[in-house]
Amino acid sequence: MSGSVALHVPDLVGIFVFGITGALVGVRKKLDVFGILVLALVTGLGGGFIRDVLIGETPPAALQDGRYLVVPVFAGLITFFLHPGIGRVERLVNIFDAAGLALFCVTGAQKAIEHGLSPLSAALLGTISGIGGGVIRDLLSGRVPVVLRSEIYATPAFLGAGIVVAAALEYDATWVPIVAAVTCFGIRLLAIRRGWNAPLPRNP
Repeated sequence: MSGSVALHVPDLVGIFVFGITGALVGVRKKLDVFGILVLALVTGLGGGFIRDVLIGETPPAALQDGRYLVVPVFAGLITFFLHPGIGRVERLVNIFDAAGLALFCVTGAQKAIEHGLSPLSAALLGTISGIGGGVIRDLLSGRVPVVLRSEIYATPAFLGAGIVVAAALEYDATWVPIVAAVTCFGIRLLAIRRGWNAPLPRNP
């Protein structure tokens, strides 16, 4: 495993959280255990795969360290056996998805900074890291990806990644990624709760 422990722990936590969202979507779609595990894997690892390929770190971390594969499978199995009633699944998907988005936008931006990307590129890569797994999950499950709907989704990820990048120019403190993740998570949950949407084109 390359990089610092401080980066990989939240990375693995993000994979676990996103793995739960993928598995919950599979539960709601009434998939079998294999389908649920596939969604857990692609949701947990998709953003990280895209991130590592774009920064030229190949093979991706998930193929170098077995823990990156075990974590989403474990998340999928937990969800398969212990998921609550279907009526509460959507709410849980949204909460865990917001948490995964927050963790991945932060770790993606941090990894981009470590590889010497410019501030804007690092913020964009953090955003892509956050939304990538969810896009793949939604496409495989037959849903329009959340990021392509009118919901506020990519904006909180870009803001969280931007905080990490901006702070990295002046600070090197552990509180920075925490603040960034909490900001992304909080805005995403507020957007869901209050129905905040991006502007839509006017009807002709």
